Amino acid sequence: MLDVGRHPKINVLAYSEITDFSGHVGDFRVKVRQKARYVDASRCTACGACAEKCPTKVPNEFNFGLDMRKAIYKDYAQGIPSVYTIDPQHCKVLTGGKCGVCAKVCQAKAIDYEQKDSEVELNVASVIVSTGYELFDATQISEYGYGRLPNVISSLEMERLLSAGGPTKGHLTRPSVIHGEARLKELQKLIKKAEKAENADELAALKKEQEWLEDHVQRYHTAKKLGFIQCVGSRDFRFHKYCSSYCCMHSIKEAIIAREHEPETVSYIFYMDLRTVGKGFEEYKVRGAKVSGLRYIRGRVAEILQDKDLNPVVYYEDTEQRKVVSLTLDMVILANACSAPKGIVNLASMLGLELDENHFVKTHPNRPLDTSVPGIFTCGCAQGPLDIPESVAQASSAAAKAAEVVMTGGRAVAV
Repeated sequence: MLDVGRHPKINVLAYSEITDFSGHVGDFRVKVRQKARYVDASRCTACGACAEKCPTKVPNEFNFGLDMRKAIYKDYAQGIPSVYTIDPQHCKVLTGGKCGVCAKVCQAKAIDYEQKDSEVELNVASVIVSTGYELFDATQISEYGYGRLPNVISSLEMERLLSAGGPTKGHLTRPSVIHGEARLKELQKLIKKAEKAENADELAALKKEQEWLEDHVQRYHTAKKLGFIQCVGSRDFRFHKYCSSYCCMHSIKEAIIAREHEPETVSYIFYMDLRTVGKGFEEYKVRGAKVSGLRYIRGRVAEILQDKDLNPVVYYEDTEQRKVVSLTLDMVILANACSAPKGIVNLASMLGLELDENHFVKTHPNRPLDTSVPGIFTCGCAQGPLDIPESVAQASSAAAKAAEVVMTGGRAVAV
């Protein structure tokens, strides 16, 4: 990623969106709206002084609300371009309040509260559509309790918990504990106010909550008993009929890494069918069971409830033993389906692309990178669920085909 940002012949237009598209192969005209960052990218050195001093804290979307970020922020250190952005929804100055701390501490004088959106027009020979995907919203499956039960999370949230650069620095801290620790800090302030106001009833209620949270944080800090539920929203006629392809290996990988981080971890993987079809995937699955103690349970989870200590209780049918079982866990990780991004319908309409029944970009049956428009190619999860190796291979091929159009004077070559 850093190499891309530094390459002299690659111009990265981040924080931008296409507003108009016209033309034909060899002569496409694209209008791009670059959103205002309220930070001068040519001046910003990404020193971080502005974020350090900013007084406004909001939930960090990149870490799924498991920690906080400032109103001026970067999603993560390796992001390109390496420039900070002011959140106009939460910045006190941009919402009509008084602050200006970031402008005062910025030695590069990069803060510009008056910055406006700008428009760029490009003339290009070929286009590659690589829009990625969105995770299926698991709140649609109410029986799993996602968004309601604190210790039921998505596979991407688990990825952030396992990351050394994540909200817990790689420690498997339960979300109920993370939120509990934040609540304890609030309670300390509320208790002081109640004591000053001499409100006995409120003080008693606050101290009771404080006592329970302190006990919960101490007893249940680390998640050691994990459950991974496959096919959440995929292979399901209520939502997506297709298989999301990468979820099985993703869950196995996360379970193995969790064991490496915490040797006492025990992981249960609930599945309909484990589809380990890539090179070395089956061996990886077997190694997970033999070396990392993964336990594979063939069965569909019917419901997830919660006990008094916020532990998820999974009810499922074990189809091999032919019985209904309940299992109390520390944390449940949902393998959410890979869905087409929400904006793909509008983008496809603008570019004149055909989509399939699942709103992925439709490709030629014999040329899997060619779309319905000559000169426009696609790769990765824009055309359907793919894992990283497949996406990288397709990206290389799509880049070669796009370059071929340029080298042949704007003619799409069918092979």
